[in-house]
Amino acid sequence: MLYSENFLNMSAKKNLSPDDILSLLDYSKFFELLKLPLPSNSDGIINKMIQEKIITKNGHGYIIKNIGALLFAKDLNNFDNISRKAVRVILYDGDNRLKTIKEMEGRRGYAVGFEGLIEYIDNILPSVEEISTALRGTIREYPIIAVRELVANALIHQDFSISGTSPMIEIFENRIEITNPGKPLIDPLRFVDHNPESRNEILTRFMRRLNICEERGSGFDKVILECEFNQLPSPKIIIDDRYTRVILYGQKSFAKMDKMDKIRACYLHSCIKYVSGDFATNQSLRQRFHIETHNYTMASRIISETIKEGLLKEYLADNKSKKFAKYIPFWA
Repeated sequence: MLYSENFLNMSAKKNLSPDDILSLLDYSKFFELLKLPLPSNSDGIINKMIQEKIITKNGHGYIIKNIGALLFAKDLNNFDNISRKAVRVILYDGDNRLKTIKEMEGRRGYAVGFEGLIEYIDNILPSVEEISTALRGTIREYPIIAVRELVANALIHQDFSISGTSPMIEIFENRIEITNPGKPLIDPLRFVDHNPESRNEILTRFMRRLNICEERGSGFDKVILECEFNQLPSPKIIIDDRYTRVILYGQKSFAKMDKMDKIRACYLHSCIKYVSGDFATNQSLRQRFHIETHNYTMASRIISETIKEGLLKEYLADNKSKKFAKYIPFWA
């Protein structure tokens, strides 16, 4: 954690003039995102950037810190230490990595380029055409709100001490994989309820102020709710020593979901219910999966399997009526 904070305060480029600063950083977007009026002269612009601690000054001129370049660079390639942290977006043909359709590497800083990045991803996501009696429209297979939250999390929570890798969004025919360098600081099973922790507090605070990420760690909750609302499988989280990967799946019928898909969805459903002051029930799980009432035993079986995995427990287990049983996550 200490390395990441130090990295963000390190020099990205030094011995600069005011004109250099204005040519390297997107100062107009800086003020726009902070919802501040643009000063009428360069002194006002430079002073505000110093105040916000994205640049500093010494006897040889101005210094752009890594945090300043990372967020507000017009072109990340102008900063040797930062360019390797640029976001990559890869679109594949099919469900594997054998054939790449297109690949894009972001050049703008995370803050000034974020909306453009999300728009680019949205435009290449798989979509289906919906035809009603009077209207024809295109519906994205993935809720862009969920994609936005996961991309923002990947940027914010990456481990800058891991070299040779950067945040990456890979789009397949049946899923999206969003990967960032580094392991999370909290157990992935607690992403929904745990107080947010970040190894990059400077970056996180800035991104919150710019309304790019959630202020109280509710971003993952929003992802789960969007998946439930759109009848998508729940996201899967994969942790390695060098990376964290979240997989967002496309449409998959209940019949095509495997056992772990159903258990994961049941557990996360109980988490969302609990943090909302409610309980998971057989009925709420049937609604989650679109299971008909007469097939209530299917939901009961998923609940039993989730309990066996140690992810779920019954609330007030001495309740004799299974019909009205309530369930909570294992940590509640």
